[in-house]
Amino acid sequence: MSPGNSSHALAFLLTGIPRMAWFHLWFFFPCCLMYLITILGNVTILLIVRANRRLHQPMYYFLSMLATTDLGLTLSTLPTVLRVFWFGTGAISFPACLTQMFCIHAFSFTESSVLLAMAFDRYVAICCPLRYSSILTSARIAKIGLGMVCRSLTLLPLICLLTQLPFCRSHVLSHSYCLHQDMIRLACTDTTLNSLVVYGLTAILLVMGLDAVLICLSYVLILKAVLRLASWKERLKVFSTCIAHICVVLAFYVPLIGLSVVHRFGKDLAPLVHITMGNIYILVPAVLNPIIYGVRTKQIQRRILISVKIYNDRTAR
Repeated sequence: MSPGNSSHALAFLLTGIPRMAWFHLWFFFPCCLMYLITILGNVTILLIVRANRRLHQPMYYFLSMLATTDLGLTLSTLPTVLRVFWFGTGAISFPACLTQMFCIHAFSFTESSVLLAMAFDRYVAICCPLRYSSILTSARIAKIGLGMVCRSLTLLPLICLLTQLPFCRSHVLSHSYCLHQDMIRLACTDTTLNSLVVYGLTAILLVMGLDAVLICLSYVLILKAVLRLASWKERLKVFSTCIAHICVVLAFYVPLIGLSVVHRFGKDLAPLVHITMGNIYILVPAVLNPIIYGVRTKQIQRRILISVKIYNDRTAR
């Protein structure tokens, strides 16, 4: 493509593992297994919460939002990952790449917001237990959900800025899906690019950075409330209700930080490292979240066991 060509006429090339095409199928099978676990696990949680009226509570509403977000993030990348690692074709049009990029980052922003809402839920449950039902009403939860969607829409100006960029360098992206970090490094203008980088960094700091700070603040207040309890046994019992959420927060932010570090400082690292970190960032939180809540939440665990027993009884007949 020549420098003067319109961005809309471009086709980007998503990559697998350069010079290791023979490894693509071996890499795809564990990825495929993780996609399958993600879809089955999160769909199971959604069905359990919907079917059991006892679970129609704020905590499980937020858990359903988390499962929906994980499904959206997973399904956003599945088509291109399948094409690159199974069929060996990575061409993607500019509009399709922008759409995928928006979905990935919007769902990531939404997941960060859901984790913050779940931290607030734990704070209210532990610090204000008598006012829990009056604070987290169904109407307020719906407003929180709407606010999450509105926050994710802050990425729309970023998409508009990307459409104005001329891409006159290589059109080869370093992942099997589209990320804005990948796309902006291929642009051949500095003025718009600087504005785009500043806007993208500001949006990330105001959403994910602020969420991380507020989650930490919530747990500082929770710890202060827990330490006021009389016995260690009671403290551990109360704080154990937060363990699942803490694990989910770590599963989300650790791969995110790892991917950011690799993009910023790992230019000389092997392509396999970039590909692996990119897929860990997308898949690991979505895989672990239903497993963590399935193991740590007795109500969900019990419902899964009942469903398995019913299925076994029907099969035996």
